[in-house]
Amino acid sequence: MAEKTNGYIDTRAAMESPLSFTQAIIKGLAPGGGLLVPERIPKLSLDEIISLSELPYHARAARIFSAFETNLSDDEIAKLMEIVYADNFDDERITPIVEVEPGKHVMELWHGPTSAFKDMALQCLPVFFSKAIEVERENGNCSEDFLILVATSGDTGKAALEGFKDRAHTKIMVFYPHGGVSDIQFKQMATQAGGNVFVLGGLGDFDDCQTSVKGTFNDVEFNERLAREHNVKLSSANSINWGRLLPQIVYYISAYSQLVADGALKAGELLDICVPTGNFGNILAAWYAKAIGTPVGKLICASNENRVLTDFIQSGIYDISERELILTPSPSMDILVSSNLERQLFELTGRDSSKVRQWMSDLSTKKRFEVDDETRSKMQENYLCGYATNAEALTTIREVYERDGYLLDPHTAVAWNVVEKAGPERPVLIASTAHWAKFGYDVYRTLNGIEAGAELPSEVLELTGVQLNELISEQTGGKSIPANLAMLDSLELRFTGTCEASIAGVEGAVATWLG
Repeated sequence: MAEKTNGYIDTRAAMESPLSFTQAIIKGLAPGGGLLVPERIPKLSLDEIISLSELPYHARAARIFSAFETNLSDDEIAKLMEIVYADNFDDERITPIVEVEPGKHVMELWHGPTSAFKDMALQCLPVFFSKAIEVERENGNCSEDFLILVATSGDTGKAALEGFKDRAHTKIMVFYPHGGVSDIQFKQMATQAGGNVFVLGGLGDFDDCQTSVKGTFNDVEFNERLAREHNVKLSSANSINWGRLLPQIVYYISAYSQLVADGALKAGELLDICVPTGNFGNILAAWYAKAIGTPVGKLICASNENRVLTDFIQSGIYDISERELILTPSPSMDILVSSNLERQLFELTGRDSSKVRQWMSDLSTKKRFEVDDETRSKMQENYLCGYATNAEALTTIREVYERDGYLLDPHTAVAWNVVEKAGPERPVLIASTAHWAKFGYDVYRTLNGIEAGAELPSEVLELTGVQLNELISEQTGGKSIPANLAMLDSLELRFTGTCEASIAGVEGAVATWLG
C-alpha cells in the first residue's frame, strides 16, 4: 500500500481535487486566486519539539517538513535541507537568538546571503522547486519551463533572485515599486548576477505591483499564450506560495526548542511571539507553529503607520477603500493588501471557503470586508496588535542602542516598540527581519538625532548606501556590515528599467523579455 501523503487544497474551493506537495510548490497560486494549504496540519508532541534542539538546523527543518507528509521521502528531504543550509549563512546556528533585555529574545533571521529574513524561505524554496520539477517530469505531469513572477516591497525580490539564479528550467522576473525601496535594496536587485533573471521598477506602490502580478496569474488567455508560444508556465516565489511559508514555520518551532535548551524557557512554558508584518506571512507561520503544538501564547502583530492589520484585528473590518499607502522607514511593511490573511481567515473559520470567497470578493470590488463576530473573536484570542509611528520606530532604534548596545533595523524596531506598548507578561520572541545596514539612512537619522522624514545633511545625501553604512559603523564602534552589502558599489547595475505597475505593464514586460 502506498504511503499516505498530505494533499493541498485551496482557500476558495476552486479545485476539484487536492494537489501533491510538489504540485503545490510548482503551482504557487490556486486557480481562481485562492491560496494553497495542507489538508491536514500535523501535530508534534512537546517532547518531539524539545528534542529538535539536539539537531543542527538543517535536520530540524527536515524533521518538520517530513511531519507534513509530503510526496518526498524523508531521505530526500534530509539531503535537500543539507543543501539549503550548507554554507549559505554566516552563522552556523542559522537563526541565532539574542536575549537583548531580560525576557526579550531577538531571533536574528538575517544571516543569509541577502541579509533579510526572506532568505530563510528563499534559499529553501528554489531547491525544493527544482526537486518538484524533477518529480513532476518523472510523473509525466510537467514538460514546461517555469517563469517565477515576483512582486517585492524590498527584500523578497533579492532573496528570490539569489535563490533562483541560474537554476535549470526556470527564469525569474521581479517587480519592485520604483522609488519605494532603499538604495541598498535597489542595488541588491539591480546588480543581480545570473542569466535567467530580470528586474523592473513598477511605476506605482507595492500594492499596485502585487495586484498586477496576481492579475497576471489569473489572466487565462495570457497564460495560454505563454504555454503555446514559449512553453512556459508562471509560478510564484511570493509568500502566497506554500513553499515560502513552510520554512518560516520551521524557525518558530526551532526557536522554542532552542530557548528551552538554553534555559530561557521551561518545557511547556508559553512564549509570546512578536512579528513586524505587512503581508501577514511571517506571523502566520508563527500561528501554524502554534497549531502544530508549539507552546505559544499570544502572537503580537506589529504594524507601522500602514496599520491596516492593527485596525482589522481590533475591529474585524478590513477597509482600504479610503486609505492611502504611507511610505515609512520600514518599507517591507508598506503594504495595504495583506495576502496571507486569507489563509488565516480560512483556518479560523473552520476552513469555510464560502466565507473566504465572499470576503475576498468584497475586498476586490469594495476595497473592504467585515468578518463575523466569531471570526473576529478568534482573531483576538490569538493576536495582540499595535503599531509604531515613524518617529516611534526610529526613537526605539536609538534607545535600544544606547541602553543595550544592540542595533535594530527599522522593521525590528517597530516590533520592539509594539512589544513595549503591549507589555507582555511572559517571555517574548521578537522576529528580527533585516540587518540594520539595509536601511542605513534611517539608522543614521536616529543615531544623529534627526527626525523621521527630515532632510539629511547634504554631505550625507551625497553618500551611497554603502558609504553611509561605513559611516554608521565608525559611529558605533565598528558594528559589522555583511560582506554582501559592503561590496554593492563595486558591482555593475544591470537592471534599471521601469514599467507601468498594471496587469498590462507586467504582461508586456514578460512578453518582451521572453521574446
